[in-house]
Amino acid sequence: MSDGTAEIRVRPLTGLPEVLPGDDLASALAALAPLAEGDILAVSQKVVSKQEGRIVSLDEVVPGPRAAKVAVELDRDPRLVELILSESVNVVRTDAARGILITETHHGFICANAGIDSSNVPGSNAVVLLPRDPDGSARRLRAGIGEACGVRPGVVISDSFGRAWRLGQAEVAIGCAGINPLDDWRGRTDSEGRELAATVIATADQIAGAADLGRDKTSRTPAVLIQGLGHLVTQNDGPGCRDQIRPAHEDLFR
Repeated sequence: MSDGTAEIRVRPLTGLPEVLPGDDLASALAALAPLAEGDILAVSQKVVSKQEGRIVSLDEVVPGPRAAKVAVELDRDPRLVELILSESVNVVRTDAARGILITETHHGFICANAGIDSSNVPGSNAVVLLPRDPDGSARRLRAGIGEACGVRPGVVISDSFGRAWRLGQAEVAIGCAGINPLDDWRGRTDSEGRELAATVIATADQIAGAADLGRDKTSRTPAVLIQGLGHLVTQNDGPGCRDQIRPAHEDLFR
C-alpha cells in the first residue's frame, strides 16, 4: 500500500438457494466462503428484500384514484403504480413514453419506480420492494455473519440505478455497514501539490460497481466477495449510505 494502490480480488459467491422470508441470510452467506478480516461482502438488494418479506403480489393491491389516473397516463398496471406511490414521498418526474415514474422514496433515493422490480422473482404477479431500512439491513447482516463465523466483514447492499446525465445503469450502494460511504479528500493535495477542493469519493458505490462486474445478473449470484480493500473496513458500522444522499437544495437535477 505504500505506493497508494491496491490489488483487488472480486469473487462471485455461488450456491445460495432461493431465499425465503425469515431465512437466516447471514449464516447462509457466511457458509459460502471462508471470510477473513478486511473482507467486504456486496449483497444484492433483491435477496435482502426477499429475506425481509418485501415481496408483494399485485393481486393483493387495490389501486386508489390517484394511482388509477397516473396508470392511464403511463399505460401501466394501476396496482403497480399504487405500490410505487405508496413507497414514495414525492414524484419527481413522469415519462409517459416509457411508462416510468421517477420518485423520491421514503429512504431519500431518487430512482425509477421507487426501486420496485419483478425480475428474478417467483410468481407471475409478484414484485419486490426495496428494504425498509437498507443501512439497518447491512448492520444486521454484518452482526449475523460475525456471530456465524467470527469475522465481521464490511457489507454493502447494492441495487441498479439509472443516472440522470448518463446512459445505462450502474450498481450503487443503498445500504452499508463497516464501510464509510464517502471518502472526503478535500484539503489534501494532488500529485502536483494543488489542494483538492471538490473531491469526495463515493467509496460504497464504487465497491457496488466493482462487485457487479464480477457476477452475472441472470445466474442467481446475489453476493460477491471483495478482497484487498481491508483499509476501508471499519470496526464500527459507520453512518451508512444515508450519509451520501444529496440534500434537495443541493440537487441541480430536480
